[in-house]
Formats: sequence, structure tokens, C-alpha cells
Amino acid sequence: MKLDKQRTLKIIKAALKEDIGARDITTSVTVPKLESVKASIVARENCILCGMDVAEWTINSVDHSVRFKPQVKDGQHVYKGKEIAFLEGHARAILSAERTMLNFLGLLSGIATNVNKFVEKTRKRPVKIYDTRKTLPLLRYLEKYAVTVGGGFNHRFGLWDQALIKENHLKIDKKGARKNIISKLREKIAKNIKIEIEVENLREFKAVLKQRPDIIMLDNMRVKDVKKAVGIRNKLASENTPILEVSGGININNVEQYAGTGVDRISIGALTDSVECVDMSLEIVY
Repeated sequence: MKLDKQRTLKIIKAALKEDIGARDITTSVTVPKLESVKASIVARENCILCGMDVAEWTINSVDHSVRFKPQVKDGQHVYKGKEIAFLEGHARAILSAERTMLNFLGLLSGIATNVNKFVEKTRKRPVKIYDTRKTLPLLRYLEKYAVTVGGGFNHRFGLWDQALIKENHLKIDKKGARKNIISKLREKIAKNIKIEIEVENLREFKAVLKQRPDIIMLDNMRVKDVKKAVGIRNKLASENTPILEVSGGININNVEQYAGTGVDRISIGALTDSVECVDMSLEIVY
């Protein structure tokens, strides 16, 4: 996934407005207007770096004359104490943009680092690690970018780009929707939109398998049942067999077990909703 600059700038400008507001009171009073400095952004923890373009676009949104020189690229392993970027230019701009730059870098690097742990745990298996919609409001685009930097894959971006029939959809429709909901959807949505349906046990799995959805999500199912579901799917003599996705209750301690069942992908909300930001700091070095 490659970041779209114009889309990202909208997020950056909103973040800067939130932080700086009308003006940076402290900096505007204590720092001379034309004062120039050199500064370094340093990683205070080992991590997978993510967000260099975002940081550069952030400082340039405050003052386009500030020179931002990356020392590493997104996706690289960075060790504690490593200088990841060098800045030179107006002190006021650098200080005013500091926190927003570090917030983006810390959050995105935290996600990329977290994702990479799951990817490394399952590297010996032909399974893909996917994110979910459990993201911070208005930051989903950047968070999903960070997932790809860490080696993961993006699930749907929103409710608009894929159909996912969940338990609550079926509970609301009291007319036995599970029997015909997939065919109903196929009649009313574009052909290129994939249809996924959530099941919670092997009985439900066998029932929806006959309807040939594009993807079946095995939600909160035990490892042994997931393995049985994979075996049943693999016996189907058809090219249009559904992708099997497992989700719910997956963590770094059990992800290898689920990967070993033969599922095609594992979606994990914790990739983005339970992440610890990487500690970053900006140091004036002039």
C-alpha cells in the first residue's frame, strides 16, 4: 500500500489544527522568529519504523523551508537510540510540529512492529495476517498503511467495499436469512464486491458452505474445529471454494496453532486496537 499524499495531508492538517490551534503560545514568545536550529528524531525503542513520509509532510505543512532528511525507510528494523531523521530550519516550526510528528511516528511504528510479530510467528505457514476495522476514528487510512509496512494485509476499509454478514445481521432478520442471504446479496450488489459470512460452529459452516460465499469467517472457533472446517472445504471438487478466515481470540501465543490448521488468513483486531506506541523523541542538536 502506498500513501496518497493529498489524502494524508488532510489528516495531517486536522492533527496540526488540533495541537497548535491559533498559535503555539510558548514557542512564539520564547523563540526568536528567524532562529534556525538542527534537530534529530531518535527512536527510544527497537521497532519496525513507519511514518517517515507522514512526519516529513507534517513539518512541511508548518514550514516548507525546513529540511527533513530521513535516515531510514519505512519497514526497516530500527534499534534503540537510532537517529531516524535529521531536521534543519526555523526553530519555531520544528518545535510547533514536534509533537504531531512524534505522535504519528510512534503510533504507526507501534502498529507496524506489532503486526510484524504476528507475521514472524506464522512465517513458516502459507497464511496471511489481516487487520480489521478496529481502528482509531479518522486514522484508519494511516493505520492500515502501517499494517502493510509490518508485513500484514488489509481487510475491508469500511462498510462500503465488501459485504460481511455477521451474527447481528442474521439475528435481526427473523425469516431464516441464513438460507438465502448470500443469493439475495449477489442479486443486489456489484459483481466485483466479495461476500463474506461469519459462522460460529461447524454446523453453521456446513450450511453456508453450500451457498459458496467468497469468504467464510470462522469466528471464535476452537483450533480443532477450524482444522475440521479446512478439511471439509479442501474436499470440495470445485474451483470456487471459499477462502477461510479465522478471527476472534487470536493472540501472539496461539496464532501459530491457528496458522497450522491450514486456513488462508487470520484477522486480528489487536493489530491496531491494542497497540503500544513506540517511544520517539526530538532533540535539538545545534
